[in-house]
Amino acid sequence: MTGAVAGPWGAGVIDAVIAEIRAALAATTRRPVVLGLCGAQGSGKSTLAAQAAARLQALDLPTAILSLDDLYLTRAERHELARTVHPLFATRGVPGTHDVALGRETIASLEQGAPVPMPRFDKSRDDRVPRADWPCAPAHCAVLLFEGWCVGARPQPVEALAHTVNALEAQEDAEGTWRGHANVALTGPYAQLFARLDRLILLAAPDFAVVEGWRAEQEERAASAASGTGSRLMDRAALARFVAHYERLTRHILADMPGYADRVIRLGPAREVLEIS
Repeated sequence: MTGAVAGPWGAGVIDAVIAEIRAALAATTRRPVVLGLCGAQGSGKSTLAAQAAARLQALDLPTAILSLDDLYLTRAERHELARTVHPLFATRGVPGTHDVALGRETIASLEQGAPVPMPRFDKSRDDRVPRADWPCAPAHCAVLLFEGWCVGARPQPVEALAHTVNALEAQEDAEGTWRGHANVALTGPYAQLFARLDRLILLAAPDFAVVEGWRAEQEERAASAASGTGSRLMDRAALARFVAHYERLTRHILADMPGYADRVIRLGPAREVLEIS
């Protein structure tokens, strides 16, 4: 499908985000308060985080944004994981391919009140940006917007792992090693990272079927922005295979997270807002 480009988000959505942040600020003296923003690939998380951050800065609330995508393990680290655990871990995305310790260290440093270098990952190079080039969060950060496709996700029941959800799993993870390792990661390191969330908002796609189209739009925009740098657009087959890595957990999040998220923003196929609850 070819829905509208995500954003800018309307005032109602931004107001809902700000309301959750105000509630968190009132409920704790801990700073920064951390708002998790979860949504499938292409759902508009980054745009929403940027707009919310601009509003918060206007309210004199120093704000930083951390993307789960910027916590990916380096390419060398993922290739080592692919060699020692399962070949599918060479592809960034699922739990197990992030440097969770780096995420926790970054948040802990923000709690000290000093300007903190914020990790960055270069998807065009499929590798982490050198630390010297990371931007700094503001001193005395009051709010951290932590956005990512599986931020706040809980592990699946072990019995759910017995069944494959797509051809990628059936053909390349028939024994369940890859998905099992990713699920175990969610029970441990990721759970510890997500425990730091003060509030959680879910941008709920209508179903998984729209995600490939949304991700294709992202790919086209990224390739256009990187024109002349040698960055190449994934063809449709490569894109479908890439998105398949995310299918299992995305489906699980859409079924599970509405039951415990603090706010759910339900989207239609063109990312139109259907309901805020």
